[in-house]
Amino acid sequence: MSKVAIIMGSISDMPVMQDAIDILKGFDIAVEVDIVSAHRTPEKLFDFSKNAHSRGISVIIAGAGGAAHLPGMVASMSPLPVIGVPVKSSNSIDGWDSVLSILQMPGGVPVATVALNGAKNAGILAAQIIGSSDKIVLDKIITYKEGLKEAVYKSSENLNK
Repeated sequence: MSKVAIIMGSISDMPVMQDAIDILKGFDIAVEVDIVSAHRTPEKLFDFSKNAHSRGISVIIAGAGGAAHLPGMVASMSPLPVIGVPVKSSNSIDGWDSVLSILQMPGGVPVATVALNGAKNAGILAAQIIGSSDKIVLDKIITYKEGLKEAVYKSSENLNK
C-alpha cells in the first residue's frame, strides 16, 4: 500500500495542511504526518529525507511558510516526488516569499508547487501520482473528478430555475 508523508515546518501550518490529509484519507491512502523544520531540526530533516523511501513512502507533501526551505531541502536529498505547499504565514510577505522559494528550484531538484495554501490540490496531485500505478486509487480519482463535473452541472441547472 502506498503512503504519503505530509510534513510541515511548524504546527502553525497544520490548518492549511489538514486539507491534504483529508483528501488523501478520502481516497483511502495512508498518511504519515510530522513536523520537520528545515531551520530548527536539520538533523531530523536529513534523516527523514534520506530514509522516507525505505519506509514505504511514495510521495512527500511539504508545507512551509516564510523562507520555505523545507520542500526544496527534502527534494535535494530524497528520490521521491516532492510536492511543495507554500503557506502564508505570519512572517510572510503576502505569501510571495513562500511561493517563490518553493517554485524557483534549480535544475535537477524539482519540486511540484501548488498554489498558496493549496494543500487540497497537493493531496489530489499525490493521489494522481499514486494512481498512475495503482488502479484502485485511479478509479477513486476518476469518480472524484466526475463528482466535480456533476457539481458544476447541478449548479448550472440551479441558476436557471
